[in-house]
Amino acid sequence: MNKFGMTGLFNLVRLVVFIALMVTGLGLTGCAATQGTKLSSAEMEPFTPSPKSARVMDEVKVRWEVHANVSEFCGRAARMSGAQAFFTPPVACAMWNVSTRECVIITGPQTTHVALGHELRHCFEGNFHR
Repeated sequence: MNKFGMTGLFNLVRLVVFIALMVTGLGLTGCAATQGTKLSSAEMEPFTPSPKSARVMDEVKVRWEVHANVSEFCGRAARMSGAQAFFTPPVACAMWNVSTRECVIITGPQTTHVALGHELRHCFEGNFHR
């Protein structure tokens, strides 16, 4: 392994996947909880929406899907490694397609308004927490 180790390799893979997704117009985010399935207290803080001109999409057709194992589904969709999905399991994710102006939000059978709203924000603003 080179001097950058697995972190450097992981970041390179993430960059390549990000570029590929942006070229195809498809975006995905898997939002991970740092404490298991609990959301960070930062999720309760107010935010300022991006102006219309800076949004990924302004008018979006949204679909909500519920999956029994959201961390596995979202981890696989985001091409997360098994270890990454285990240590930072996604509690939900959003997949958007700019060309069709559609977005799919995936949550587990039990979720919160905060998690759902967080993913909906991704539908409009893309990956706002890099």
